[in-house]
Amino acid sequence: MDLYEHQGKELFGAHGVPTTEGRVATTVEEVRSGAVALGGGRVVVKAQVLTGGRGKAGGVKVADGPDDAAAKAAAIFGLDIKGHVTRRVWVEKAVDIAKEYYLSITFDRGEKRPLFMLSTMGGMDIEAVAVDHPDALARLHLDPAIGMRPFFLRRLLFAARVPKDEHRAVGSLIEKAYAMYLAIDAMLIEVNPLVITTTGEVIAADAKVTVDDNALFRHPAIEAMRDTAAADPQEQMARERHVTYVKLDGSVGILGNGAGLVMSTLDVVDEVGGSPANFLDVGGGADADKIVTALEVILSDSKVKAILFNIFGGITRCDEVARGILAALERLTITVPIVVRLDGTNDLEGRRLLAEAAPPNVFAERTMLDAARRVVALAEGA
Repeated sequence: MDLYEHQGKELFGAHGVPTTEGRVATTVEEVRSGAVALGGGRVVVKAQVLTGGRGKAGGVKVADGPDDAAAKAAAIFGLDIKGHVTRRVWVEKAVDIAKEYYLSITFDRGEKRPLFMLSTMGGMDIEAVAVDHPDALARLHLDPAIGMRPFFLRRLLFAARVPKDEHRAVGSLIEKAYAMYLAIDAMLIEVNPLVITTTGEVIAADAKVTVDDNALFRHPAIEAMRDTAAADPQEQMARERHVTYVKLDGSVGILGNGAGLVMSTLDVVDEVGGSPANFLDVGGGADADKIVTALEVILSDSKVKAILFNIFGGITRCDEVARGILAALERLTITVPIVVRLDGTNDLEGRRLLAEAAPPNVFAERTMLDAARRVVALAEGA
């Protein structure tokens, strides 16, 4: 679950991470009153969207006082930033910046450990820093069983070439950010820029926070921060129906059982020239009702021109999947072609059920490659 900047900063404040004082606003008048409450001086008005690139898109503006802040906010409200429409802004006190650093703490799945990244070249695309100045981006994997130790922190600070007189303040912020990372079951905490002010203060001037969805039952207050209005409609529908779904940009709907199988299916469809419209994993033991639910989610995307079922029957029984497809055809108006590949437990029975019912828009294939070729051809024909 991704959080808005103002939500991340709220959590920063609760965990002692120094950050900028600000107000969230949903109207121009709230921006003006927020700027007044912050002292009436220079402020920064920042679009609150769940994506990067706000500055380049015109979503971050410095304003000289409340009236100017209101005028700048009027231009930001409704701004489309990478498909995300700005409906709220964050108004914060402007700080006098001397330096901009970059900090992130994320979970490295390959190493199965938290990964710290720190650079004195903050305030710009960190991807560009990693490519053009790889030595400027210090990396450190931390063993969670050992935890943060002073010598780990010193190693990171020296590797990033942080001046020694800043070690105490920057190190303290990193320690507090890591304590928050553990406390909220975060997958990512990113601060860009981490600001050194002209008076020597160290402040998290931005906050990008992602919390592990699987741990939200432990954090109801964070779960309540989810902005369902800004969520993709298909992904919100899938979440409400407890289906694992990620929307993509293609025209071939994908349904499989097991994340690995679905990922492989995406690759095979791409290999034969198609473009997947989604990732959807119905999981093990999928019954007819779950198949119907999954199809409803896929078909809610108007870009889908054909659907590929790729089922390997282990816990999941292929005959139950076949019954789910036939039930969906009875309950739903499905005009797009469906290609079905069944293999494993009761696959012969599943294929027999489909052959006997013989729905005109359902096509059975024996292999994943043949199924991918057929569904791509049908999608292109549509």
